[in-house]
Amino acid sequence: MIVISQGSQHAGHGSACAPKIPGVTVICFDPDPSTTRGEEEFAGRLDKQYHWRSIILVAVKPQDTPARIWAGRCLSGKTYIINAPLSAFDWPDQIAHQWGSTVKAFFQQRGC
Repeated sequence: MIVISQGSQHAGHGSACAPKIPGVTVICFDPDPSTTRGEEEFAGRLDKQYHWRSIILVAVKPQDTPARIWAGRCLSGKTYIINAPLSAFDWPDQIAHQWGSTVKAFFQQRGC
C-alpha cells in the first residue's frame, strides 16, 4: 500500500497523484489540517483500519523530528523515516517552519 499526501505545495492537486501499480493500493489524500500533524492523523486512521505493523514515512530532513513525534503518537507499528531531497533554496524556510512545528508538537498539540 502506498499513501501519498498532497498537502505539499509541490503536489499535483486535481490530478492523479501516482500512476497505477499492479497489485498495489494507492491512496492519495489532502491532509486536514495541511500539516505534518494532519498527515499523521490520516495515517493513524489508516493504521487502525489496516492494522499496519510498520510504515515508512518520506519527509524532508527538517520535517524529520516533527514527523517522528506525530508518528509516535498516531501510529502503532514500527516507523521508519526516509529523507527526501530538498533544494538549497527551500532549506531556510523549512528549517524555520519545522522548528515551529516541533515546538507546537511538544507544548501545544499533545494528542494525535
